[in-house]
Amino acid sequence: MKVEDFDYNLPEELIAQTPLKKRDESRLLVLDKKTGNIEHKHFKNIIDYLEKGDTLILNNTKVLPARLIGIKEETGAVIEVLLLKNTEKDNWECLVKPARRIKIGTIVSFGEGKLKAKCIQEEDEGIRHFEFIYEGIFLEILEELGTMPLPPYIHEKLADQSRYQTVYAKEVGSAAAPTAGLHFTEELLKEIKEKGINVAFITLHVGLGTFRPVAVDKIEDHEMHSEYYRMSQEVANLLTKTKQSGHKIISVGTTTTRTLETIMTKYNEFRECSGWTNIFIYPGYKFKAIDNLITNFHLPKSTLVMLVSALAGKDNILNAYKIAVKEEYRFFSFGDAMYIK
Repeated sequence: MKVEDFDYNLPEELIAQTPLKKRDESRLLVLDKKTGNIEHKHFKNIIDYLEKGDTLILNNTKVLPARLIGIKEETGAVIEVLLLKNTEKDNWECLVKPARRIKIGTIVSFGEGKLKAKCIQEEDEGIRHFEFIYEGIFLEILEELGTMPLPPYIHEKLADQSRYQTVYAKEVGSAAAPTAGLHFTEELLKEIKEKGINVAFITLHVGLGTFRPVAVDKIEDHEMHSEYYRMSQEVANLLTKTKQSGHKIISVGTTTTRTLETIMTKYNEFRECSGWTNIFIYPGYKFKAIDNLITNFHLPKSTLVMLVSALAGKDNILNAYKIAVKEEYRFFSFGDAMYIK
């Protein structure tokens, strides 16, 4: 299967640069995966598509202010470091620009030496492993010196950093937001619960895969980076009960989807577990965990377009994207949403 098959034309002006004033007033394209039929709604209408006894499952990961700008101690060169994954204690896997300046033993200083990073390992594709050196509490220092790691297609400065977090973000550790969840408000979640719909959470810390383009011609040759996930027994029991009672599991976002599908693929049941996943879902994959999906509009030729195509069919997805472009929906992280039912 060719990566080119998942391309589509997107005018640059449709890439949302800032979030809407109200989260749940974004538009919602509703796609019927069986018929290909499309409806145009607003996100707050999502409640009309959820039924009593269904389970809405969300990713409660919290984005680190993981983008640091520092200087190389030897030369004073400006270095950008993006924290991706905490490998052990104070050691992190990072994406570095310009990576060619960073060798094993190089020290990068941030905030006039308040935080330092010593390179301990080099990898390809701009990846370096650092040991961070500091006094005090690492997350507090990061809050002070770091900024939100907005995707490269967003050129506007984010006035309110909390708008790149979901309202239910709790578990710190992501390099990017699970953006399908950005549309929910506390009020909408309350209404959903009052309707008798279960609301539950898993954790998947979003890593490099979000920033990494598919660099091969054949989909089957692409390798995903691994990301850490966790699910509690309570949530596992709820998902099992939802399935057994004939109700639907509605996944919020591709990160939640990848977590649930990983667990079902590995254990053939929902259970309390944690680990690392590099699952790559593309057409031909048979879904074992989720029924429906709330998601955003994704980059052309991305692994995320491939995932939604596996669920709804490539032709249905590309047609929906074509219509979304024609109707001037807003695309990507701060853009509008799609519900695949």
